[in-house]
Amino acid sequence: MKSSVLGSILVNALSVSAGTILWDGRFNDFSSATDLNKWSWGNQVGPYQYYIHGSSPVTAYVNLSPDYKNPADSGSKQGAKITLDNTAYWNGQNMRRTELIPQTSAAITQGKVYYHFSLMRKDVNAPATTREHQIAFFESHFTELKSGWLSGAPGISDTLLRWCVGGQTQWSVEWEADVWHNVAYEIDFSANTVAFWHSTGSDPLTQKVAPVKTSTSSNGADWHVGVLELPRSGYPDTTEDFYWSGVYIESGSLTTSVAGPGAPPPSGNTSTAGPSTTSIKTSTSVPVSTSTTFATSTVIRTTSTTSSAPATTTSISGCTSPQWAQCGGIGFSGCTTCASGSTCKYSNDWYSQCL
Repeated sequence: MKSSVLGSILVNALSVSAGTILWDGRFNDFSSATDLNKWSWGNQVGPYQYYIHGSSPVTAYVNLSPDYKNPADSGSKQGAKITLDNTAYWNGQNMRRTELIPQTSAAITQGKVYYHFSLMRKDVNAPATTREHQIAFFESHFTELKSGWLSGAPGISDTLLRWCVGGQTQWSVEWEADVWHNVAYEIDFSANTVAFWHSTGSDPLTQKVAPVKTSTSSNGADWHVGVLELPRSGYPDTTEDFYWSGVYIESGSLTTSVAGPGAPPPSGNTSTAGPSTTSIKTSTSVPVSTSTTFATSTVIRTTSTTSSAPATTTSISGCTSPQWAQCGGIGFSGCTTCASGSTCKYSNDWYSQCL
């Protein structure tokens, strides 16, 4: 009996972490959201670049608290509430945006990697169902979550949370209040594929969509932890809150436990992440498969180098960026040609966008 209990504890402890952490965005080293202000183009410190936001102080758009994290995410000390309000317009654009971008020199766009995060909404300041929201997206929009009414779709509103590849829905679920959606994007930058792992509450991640072929275009500094809301005439702004937990990128084997890397080991014969009681109805066009790997986690700490500007890279020609995507700027290496009906508009030295 004793050996059985010890074996169970060992398995539970090993299941918490499986991969190598390339970049850690879990806000564990932040005293408050004002720490984001320490970063600038001339002082590139901390885990996040902070420049895509409105004109108000940082606490109008980002706030941190242990109350904002998934309770099952014991590897995080706190979570983030990311907000869109009536001032959340960046650089004179007509889209509301609050977004954080990884500040790292780690190889987050090489080989097969996993982009982790958990997302939740509440009924208070709920995201509008009448506008399109692009969530946890890359500049080329090869993979992202979306919520609300999709631009150009029939009808008035949409209550789904979707996972999209190249703008096409691959998986969807009713986005209910107070339910934590745990996500890992499995991105193989060598094979140009992306797969989708998901769970709710404290349940371990399972693969919901097998690898989908796509153009995994990324320069390593264009994953947006936050939300971009597309404008829609006749639908006024409301304050909207998006709750985030467990944000990190790993390589090697996938960590399926929502407790996350660095979580304290379970005590006794009880796992730190018990079964969820939430029943969620989902739809997907790809068969579901599951796999779990048990291994010891390693954390790579990377130090940002201070410089006056990121290195300029060569942009890709001969490909097309969709409307609203980035199409130029210092350090940008994606597509510079915009889709029909939009043109590449200069915003500043760091950013041009298909508008």
